[in-house]
Amino acid sequence: MNNLFPVFLKTEILDVLIIGGGNVGLEKLEAVLKNAPETQVTIVAPLIRQEISELAQKHRLTLIHEEYQPGHLTGRDIVIAGTDDKEVNRQVYLDCKREKILINVADTPDLCDFYLSSVVRKGDLKIAISTNGRSPTFAKRFREILEEIIPESIQETLDNLQAIRNKLKGDFQSKVDKLNEITKVMKEK
Repeated sequence: MNNLFPVFLKTEILDVLIIGGGNVGLEKLEAVLKNAPETQVTIVAPLIRQEISELAQKHRLTLIHEEYQPGHLTGRDIVIAGTDDKEVNRQVYLDCKREKILINVADTPDLCDFYLSSVVRKGDLKIAISTNGRSPTFAKRFREILEEIIPESIQETLDNLQAIRNKLKGDFQSKVDKLNEITKVMKEK
């Protein structure tokens, strides 16, 4: 049973740390920046891929060419560990737990407070997909299906509904009732 609580974070106001500058670090960095390009991200690794250095030219990235040390956690809100060394990843996890910092250890569900979901984005609509860490590949494929079937015009629908919502008068319940009436056509076949 998937007991994960879905949440959308405003990472632009958080301080994100990624431990690892290789393929996994790059993958996690790209996932963060794709969803929130203004996020302040620090990368810590003795070796950092060229692609990450190139991203640093366009985004709010700080690159620290060092081995991980617990002091790197100071002031961080979220940490992602993605090194090739399982012992380093485990130490990052233990240090984060001690400091009460949310941690994701790549490809190690038992050492994660959160997972990076597969995301469908069409304008302001964003749908996160989770398989509870069981199959990121399935989540990716399902994302591709949803991207195909959700029309690009969905943004126009969202804009129209917001305009209607802004014009509605009455108490909260009457507004909810009116919006439910308007949107019930979405579930009709």
